[in-house]
Amino acid sequence: MKSPLLAALGLALALFASPAAATDITAMNAEETDAFGAAVRAYLLENPEVLMEVIAELEKRQAQAQVADDASLIAVNSDDIFNDGYSVVMGNPDGDVTIVEFLDYRCGFCKRAFPEVQELLKSDGNIRFIVKEFPILGDDSVLASRFAISTQILYGDEAYTELHDTLMAMRANVSEEALITIADDMGLDGQAIMDGIDNPVTNQI
Repeated sequence: MKSPLLAALGLALALFASPAAATDITAMNAEETDAFGAAVRAYLLENPEVLMEVIAELEKRQAQAQVADDASLIAVNSDDIFNDGYSVVMGNPDGDVTIVEFLDYRCGFCKRAFPEVQELLKSDGNIRFIVKEFPILGDDSVLASRFAISTQILYGDEAYTELHDTLMAMRANVSEEALITIADDMGLDGQAIMDGIDNPVTNQI
């Protein structure tokens, strides 16, 4: 069924445009253009709900375009996202569902979602959960991220996972002293980890 707006446009064109220009608004003369504009304006004033339909359709198309763009971006970068060779994989490494989390240890939303993510991984044994360090909230975020990566390099994925969980539950401010203390309490060498935050391998990751 033709929408009211399209019907109005078609009617206005039929009334005010010459047969040769019936489908080409740009071919109208000034008088025809003014008459057409007045007819459309009058229709919209009488039927303002049409504007909501137009806005809803525009938002729908924009959302569809965004989904398509996101899918294309993921496809182009799939190896870097899903199989980069260094991102820690939690849950089931062979799971049939893959979730990728880009996180910042100072992100309030990430921290609030953390318990739910943990519960999901426990309740569903088929999730392959990939953690991506994505520090965007300042120098303290970068420090925590580099410390986590340095921990992984020196002590492996298990130590990284334990540190990750601790940092996600942490409510205090991030500092070098706090990070070293956390690592020491885990039985690791916190200072050695801190010394490694600027090594070439950490920078590459």
